[in-house]
Amino acid sequence: MCGEAGGRRSTAEDDRRKGARVRKIPLVPTLLVAAAVAVMIALGVWQIERLHWKQALLARYAAAQGLPPIAFPAAPDPRNPPLFRRASAMCETVTGWRAESGRNLKSEPGWVHIAACRSGAEGPGFQAVVGWSAEPGNPAWTGGPVTGVIGSDRTHVIRLVADRPAAGLLPAKPPSIDDVPNNHLFYAIQWFFFAAAAALIYWLALRKRSR
Repeated sequence: MCGEAGGRRSTAEDDRRKGARVRKIPLVPTLLVAAAVAVMIALGVWQIERLHWKQALLARYAAAQGLPPIAFPAAPDPRNPPLFRRASAMCETVTGWRAESGRNLKSEPGWVHIAACRSGAEGPGFQAVVGWSAEPGNPAWTGGPVTGVIGSDRTHVIRLVADRPAAGLLPAKPPSIDDVPNNHLFYAIQWFFFAAAAALIYWLALRKRSR
């Protein structure tokens, strides 16, 4: 009888300890940490999906480099611009100039000179990078045929980077796939690390609190 009573007391004490331990886990902070960890994991998965998308995009750009030249599109699709395709266009008249920081074929820093061209076709014309120089002053080029590689343009979607520079300029560095950022794997690892670190830190805090 005494043994049975002692066993029941021991079991009851164990149950009380377990119940106290469970009650010590704060509900609201635990839910907040769990939600934060779930969000970080979701962001990591999203970056993995973006990585697959970017790899497919880079493969398409690489294939575009080997395709036949095209006429520079008068109205490019901003959702699917023909980047890295070789193209040609006729600059009938230069209607304006702008200079942006850029590099030449030797990767020296300086200025690329971009002509706003009227092509004679319907549409807004096109932007032509006609060369590079160490100074931002406008060149004396007034127009002519332009052949080169299509690159991205922050204002006009795309622009044509000329192979042969205008008089007095050096060739500008052509668009390169190597310049397209692809950091999605790093970001995914970063988010997964943050999720694991948050979960571990909170688990250690709970363990310390329960002692």
